[in-house]
Amino acid sequence: MLNNKDLSIGSKMYQWATDLFPICRSITGNGLRQTLRYFQNLLPDLKIHEVPSGTQAFDWTVPDEWNIKDAFICDEQGQKIVDFLQNNLHVVGYSESVDRWMTFEELDRHLYSLPEQPTAIPYITSYYKRRWGFCVSENQRQQLRQNPLAKYYVKIDSSLQPGSLTYGELIIPGETKYEVLLSTYVCHPSMANNELSGPVVTTALAEYLSKQHLNRYTYRILFLPETIGSIVYLSQNWQTMKQQVIAGFVITCVGDRRTYSYVGSRLGNTLADKVVLNILNHKVPNYQQYSFLNRGSDERQYCSPGIDLPVCSICRSKYGEYLEYHTSLDDLSFISSEGLQESYEILRECIFTLENNFIYKTKVFCEPQLGKRGLYPTLSTKESGKQVRNMMNLIAYADGEHDLIEIADIMGIPATDLISLAQILLENNILQKMNNENN
Repeated sequence: MLNNKDLSIGSKMYQWATDLFPICRSITGNGLRQTLRYFQNLLPDLKIHEVPSGTQAFDWTVPDEWNIKDAFICDEQGQKIVDFLQNNLHVVGYSESVDRWMTFEELDRHLYSLPEQPTAIPYITSYYKRRWGFCVSENQRQQLRQNPLAKYYVKIDSSLQPGSLTYGELIIPGETKYEVLLSTYVCHPSMANNELSGPVVTTALAEYLSKQHLNRYTYRILFLPETIGSIVYLSQNWQTMKQQVIAGFVITCVGDRRTYSYVGSRLGNTLADKVVLNILNHKVPNYQQYSFLNRGSDERQYCSPGIDLPVCSICRSKYGEYLEYHTSLDDLSFISSEGLQESYEILRECIFTLENNFIYKTKVFCEPQLGKRGLYPTLSTKESGKQVRNMMNLIAYADGEHDLIEIADIMGIPATDLISLAQILLENNILQKMNNENN
């Protein structure tokens, strides 16, 4: 259950999403910059970087920058029947400019709709091949087809020319050089779950981490245009990240309340996988699990051969798996403050667990005598017996080889249940921490 304090955080995130929803974002351009500046106002240490068009990034090249001012289709009476300013999904992303009259037959070749979802406007892009187009509902397209002899004035006021790709980076230093990566993307126009939920939850986590006195790990937090942004960033930082990142999460589609989803790393055996599975198995046992074969976001880049970062993805309804995905139906009514808050709490618990995930080794041969240390209850109850049992099991597996998450998995309990017990055993000189900073 969420308390009032929790809901206030959820409401704050929902307000951020509401503020950002109207902005037309793409993989480059002013909408992307405007979005990043909004987050920079919330996170003053967020650095905004520009990478020039034409920059080589592994097998890719930073494309020309795209900006759009206006776009519409007018009928012969001068009435706007499709208007970009009313919904920015109406224009195919990266459309070239056009300004002329044309027949319906010609216009129809540049229209995109979803026959199976007749009321939805699809989200369509053409980043790497020059074209132009409009996205409309199937119902609207059928209305246009009723008058095939009509002519239409079509205008797209856009520019596609050398500029730069923009991304945001926040580094929150910790006690060690070893890092946890939080990565989200900021390149989609007006869609709520498959765009804004990830950045707003990531921002709330960044605020939380910034307020901690001193984190054990350094946190590398990225706001990128999807695919090309992570490829560009990795091309400039992968060697450092490969040495220092011990776990990472791609945060996307985390605003609805239908389910939870997990997309594993390439081999599914990293520390990031372990912590997410431990938390989800005990907190939301009805979640959907997907392998790397079902990948679709920036885990593709972080886990690629040679890069091989320990990164997995956390979602609510997974991208590509819900009906509203990549359509105008993914609006602000699809997400909620409660859904955002619940995702924030799950991710914060993953972070808390990582911060406290040590390898322990017992300092006592055979079972320690807990009674003389005041650790064995003088009154036996069901709960006290469980507490002692968990404590003794933790000691039994504290062999200097298994970390806290692995021991919790053996015991079939959340790793968070062992954190306070481990601290008690440390204070009583029964356990010692081993060095597992690089896991």
